[in-house]
Amino acid sequence: MTTGSALLARATARLVEAGVADPGRDARRLMAHVLKVPPGRLTLFLPEPIAPEHAVIFDALIDRRAARVPVSHLIGRRQFYGREFLVTPEVLDPRPETEILIEAALSGTFARVLDLGTGSGCILLTLLAEREGASGIGTDLSEKALEVAFWNRNALSLEPRAALAQGDWWGALGRAPERFDLIVSNPPYIALSEMAELSPEVRDHEPRMALTDEGDGLAAYRAIAAGALEHLLPGGRLLVEIGPAQGADVAALFEAEGLCDVAVITDLDGRDRVVSGRRQAL
Repeated sequence: MTTGSALLARATARLVEAGVADPGRDARRLMAHVLKVPPGRLTLFLPEPIAPEHAVIFDALIDRRAARVPVSHLIGRRQFYGREFLVTPEVLDPRPETEILIEAALSGTFARVLDLGTGSGCILLTLLAEREGASGIGTDLSEKALEVAFWNRNALSLEPRAALAQGDWWGALGRAPERFDLIVSNPPYIALSEMAELSPEVRDHEPRMALTDEGDGLAAYRAIAAGALEHLLPGGRLLVEIGPAQGADVAALFEAEGLCDVAVITDLDGRDRVVSGRRQAL
């Protein structure tokens, strides 16, 4: 039998050849998944022989990763803000930069939150898990995405505080919608002209409708901004994740629709990442 170290070295070389961005990390994550050990403890198991059935499964996963299938799709899980979420090809893979939106939301008070385009539910569910007593609604046009969000909600025991509804932006709320003190969204913001530049992991394996509006990348922000005042309580906040070149455009949309205190928040690399606005308090 081959040792874990030998298998890992061979797998890493395979991923290097395939052009994977972080081949060593991905190979380790996949081996830890196959062996069912915490990634941080994998080193303890590497000198040991790997059972043939485990080696076959690991090699198959490496082949799929070399074909640029995301690691989260191969293991079915993704860590986000300290919690584990189910991830499938029907939802966006939660990303570290979205935690900037979480931090901005948690910097203020809220009791009732709306997440437009909830996908896996990672934003809504994280906010509710972090803010005891808060409740909210997550909406999505995709029925399959909502199935993933339902699973994540139940896994986090947030059923009593998190409702999920199907529909397109504000349409999921019905004819007599309530108002919220926090509305958040990570909508499709990739312009059609930018799709070819995305990595194969994103372009070929994540849901297209969650990536692009098939236009200039601003259609979702126009729809969200247009309905914001109607759905925000006085003093309520609207926070959206954006692409790094969209700060000025989205801020202008917010201001044109009457939101105040509009600001662009940067990520750890200094790139525009979130736009925030507020409905005027009474």
